[in-house]
Amino acid sequence: MSLRETAPVAVIGAGLDLGAGRRGVDMGPSAIRYAGLQERIEQLGRACVDRGDVVVLVPEVAEVGDPSARFLDAIKGACADVAAFVRDAREAGQLPLVLGGDHSIAIGTLGGMALAAGAGAVLWVDAHGDLNRPQTSPTGNVHGMPLAAALGVAGEGFADPRWPTPSVERAALVGVRSLDDGERALIAEHELDVRVFTMSDVDRLGVEPVLREALAFLAGTAFLHVSFDLDVVDPTFAPGVGTPVRGGLSYREAHLAMELVAESGFDSLELVELNPILDRANETGQLAVELAASALGARIL
Repeated sequence: MSLRETAPVAVIGAGLDLGAGRRGVDMGPSAIRYAGLQERIEQLGRACVDRGDVVVLVPEVAEVGDPSARFLDAIKGACADVAAFVRDAREAGQLPLVLGGDHSIAIGTLGGMALAAGAGAVLWVDAHGDLNRPQTSPTGNVHGMPLAAALGVAGEGFADPRWPTPSVERAALVGVRSLDDGERALIAEHELDVRVFTMSDVDRLGVEPVLREALAFLAGTAFLHVSFDLDVVDPTFAPGVGTPVRGGLSYREAHLAMELVAESGFDSLELVELNPILDRANETGQLAVELAASALGARIL
C-alpha cells in the first residue's frame, strides 16, 4: 500500500465565513466532527490526528475593505494559518483533511500544499466554478474566487508572500452547473490548464468516465488536492449549504466520485460550505463524513 493509502489523516478546522454571503458556515467543522468524523476514519484502520482549528475573525470585527473582494485581508490572514497547518501536516507525513468554512479557505489549503511540494493540481468538485475575479464578481464574495486565486489569475490583491502564487498549475472542475459570465470569459480568454465537466457532461457520459478523464488529466503533478464543495450534491441529499443549486449529484453519484478518487490516490482533501443552520438534523454533516470515508477507502464489500 502507498503512503497515500496509509498516512495518518490530519483534521484541520477552518470555520471561515467571511467569504460567503450567508452566515453559518463557520460552524461547519464542528458539525462534521459531531457527525463522527474521527471515529469513522479510525474504523477504516487509519490513524486520525485532530490539529484543531485556525483562528478566524467574524464580520463584526473585520474590515470589509474593497466591496469587490469583501474582507479579503482578513480572509488572507486566515488562509495563511490554514496554509501553515497544511504544510506542517504534509511535512509530518500526514494527509491533510480541511473542514470548512466557506470555499475561500481553499486558497490556504492549496497554498500550504504548494509550500510543501510545489505547484500541483486540484480536482474541484463543485456546483460553481469559483473562477470569478473582483472585477467580474456579481457579489464581491471571495468564496466565488478561490480557484482563480490559486491559478494566479484573480489579480494582484490575491498574491501573498505566505504562499506561492500560483499554487496550482492544473485544475479539473466536475459537477459544475452555475457559471457567471466572467467565469466563462476567463475560461475562454486565458490559456489556463483547466478542464470543465458540467452536470450535462455527467448526465451524458456518467460519473465514472468523467472522473477517470479528470483524474488522468491531473496526474503527474507535485500533488493532487480534492476540493469538495457540498453544494455539488443535489439539495435533496445535501440541504445544509448556503448556495444550493438543483440538479446536482445524487447520493450514490457523489460516493462513486469519491470512491474513484480513492482508487486514483490523492494527497489532501477539503470539505466546504456546510451550513448547519440550513441543515436538517445534521444530515449534510453526516453526508460529509460518509464522503470523506469513501475518499479514504470505505467500500460496501
